[in-house]
Amino acid sequence: MTIPQNVAMALLFLPLALMIVYMDIRYRRIPNKLVLLILIGGIAINTIFNGLNGLLLSLGGFAFAFAMMLFLHVFGTLGAADVKLFGAIGAISGFYMVLPTLLVVALTGGVLAIGKMIYARRVGATMFGVFQFFYGLLPGQTVPRFDIPADRSYTLPYAVPICFGSLISFFLFHA
Repeated sequence: MTIPQNVAMALLFLPLALMIVYMDIRYRRIPNKLVLLILIGGIAINTIFNGLNGLLLSLGGFAFAFAMMLFLHVFGTLGAADVKLFGAIGAISGFYMVLPTLLVVALTGGVLAIGKMIYARRVGATMFGVFQFFYGLLPGQTVPRFDIPADRSYTLPYAVPICFGSLISFFLFHA
């Protein structure tokens, strides 16, 4: 990625990420229009700077990122808007950067979740839920489907780690 392409990506993603994070924290909703802007902008910028190869890498990044997060959505660990958001970020980062970006997003989400769990004094209950989930992954067991609690203090608006982790990944791997 060239420097002007990095600048174009940053100018596209930074303001949209800030709006998405605000909306997810305040209203627990990620507007589809903002996600669509990221998707279209990522595909357009990659295509403008890298031609057909950029288009293919961007579309592949979208599909791969969307599929990976959809897997987590099936188990009830993420909302559908989070899946769409990370898919759009995959269109920005491109196919080859989806896994490193997902790793940084997961680490960021883990750190924020641990901090929230400690702050809310729910370590025991949360760790029991984590144990149930991983126990359900064993052969012959079923993964429990967790309902979204009505009390927002139990949940983490995941657009925060998705956007923050994606920005960290962008500056680590694209600079």
